[in-house]
Amino acid sequence: MTDTQQSRLPYGLIILLGCFVAVVGFGPRATMGFFLTPVTVENGWSREVFSLAIAVQNLAWGVAAPFAGMLADRFGTARVLVLGAVAYALSLYWMSTATDPLAFTLSAGVLMGVGIAGCGFFLILAAFTRLLPAHLRSVAFGLGTAAGSMGQFIFAPLSQWLLSAFGWRETLVIMAVIVLIIPFIAVVFRGKPTFNASQGQADQTMAEALREAFGHNSYILLVFGFFVCGWHVAFITTHLPPFIADFGIDAKWGAWAIALIGLFNMAGAFTAGILGGKMSLRYMLSFIYLSRAVVITIFIILPISVPSILAFSAAMGLLWLSTVPPTQGLVTKMFGTRYVATLFGFVFLSHQIGAFLGVWLGGVLYDTYGNYDVIWWISIALGIFAALIHWPIREEAVERLQPVDA
Repeated sequence: MTDTQQSRLPYGLIILLGCFVAVVGFGPRATMGFFLTPVTVENGWSREVFSLAIAVQNLAWGVAAPFAGMLADRFGTARVLVLGAVAYALSLYWMSTATDPLAFTLSAGVLMGVGIAGCGFFLILAAFTRLLPAHLRSVAFGLGTAAGSMGQFIFAPLSQWLLSAFGWRETLVIMAVIVLIIPFIAVVFRGKPTFNASQGQADQTMAEALREAFGHNSYILLVFGFFVCGWHVAFITTHLPPFIADFGIDAKWGAWAIALIGLFNMAGAFTAGILGGKMSLRYMLSFIYLSRAVVITIFIILPISVPSILAFSAAMGLLWLSTVPPTQGLVTKMFGTRYVATLFGFVFLSHQIGAFLGVWLGGVLYDTYGNYDVIWWISIALGIFAALIHWPIREEAVERLQPVDA
C-alpha cells in the first residue's frame, strides 16, 4: 500500500528546505536554559517558576502535537507550518514582555508549546514520508533530525552572544523575527495527503487508524519508550547550564555544552538515519537508551570539570535525537504513511510528558535538595527501562497492510 502526496520539486530541494525549517523551528526553544538565570534574577523568581513554565511548554507542545498532526494529515503541512510559526514568534515576543509568573507561563509555556508543535521537525519528517520515495526516507529522517540539532548548535552560541550584547528581552525579540522566516518556506509543503489503494487494502478514517494503533502492543511500547527520550532531552537542555554554573564553571561552557550536544547529534542522527535502512530499529533504540544511562552514570560519578563536560556533551550528542529516525521509521513500518503525522504526534505527546516531568522535577528536586543528584539517578534508571521495553517490539506492518493475494 502506498499513500502519498505528490510533488514536482526535486527531492534534494525538498530535503534541504525541510531541514531549514527544522533548524529555525528547533533552535530558539533549545536555548531556553540560557534564560533561566537572567530571567529569575531580574524578576526575583525561584528556579521552580522558570522550570514550571518550560515544563508547561513541553507539555503544551506534546498535547498540541497530535492535533497539529491531524490538521497536517487533513489539510496539508504548509498551513500548519504557517500558523505554528506565527504562534511561535508571538510567544517569544510576549515572553520578552512578561513580568509576572502567570504571563511568563502562558507565553514561554502554553503559547510557545503550541507554536513549536505547529512548526516542529516531526511535521517535516511526516511530510518527508509522503513527498519522498521509500528508499530515501530513512536518510531524510536522519537529515531532518540532524537539522534540528544544527539549530541547537547555531542558536546556542548565537543566543549567548545576543544575551551579552543586548539583554534577554531583546534576544527573544530577535529570535521571534527569525522564526517568521518559516512561513515563506512552507509553500514547499503545499498539498493534501492522498490515498492510493494498491494491493487491495481499504483506506481508513482517522478514528480507525487511532483504534488500530492503540490496540497494537508494539505501538504502546514505542509510546512509553519515547517518554524517556523527552525526559532526558528536556532535563539536560534546561538544567545542564545551571548545573555547570553551580560548580563555579564559567557560563560560557554551559552554552558550549549545549552547542556541542547539537553538533554531535548531527552526526548521531544522520548515522541513525543511515543505519535505520540496514538494521533492526528496535535493537537500535535499545542500544541508544542503554548507552545514555551509561554515559550519564560516568558523568556524575567523575569530578565535574570542563573536559568532563565536553566529553559528556559529545557522547550525549551522538545519542541525543538519534532516537527519532528509528522511532519514526517504526511508526511508518507498522502503519503506513496515510496518518503518520497523527500517529507520530501521539508518540511525541508521550515524549513531551516526559519532557514536562524532567524539566519541572529538575527544578523541584533542586530546590528541595540543593543539587541535581536525585534527578540524574532517576534519568539513569529511565534509560535502562527504555532499553528493556523496546526489545520486544515487532518490526512489521499491521495485518491491514500485509500483501493481499491476487
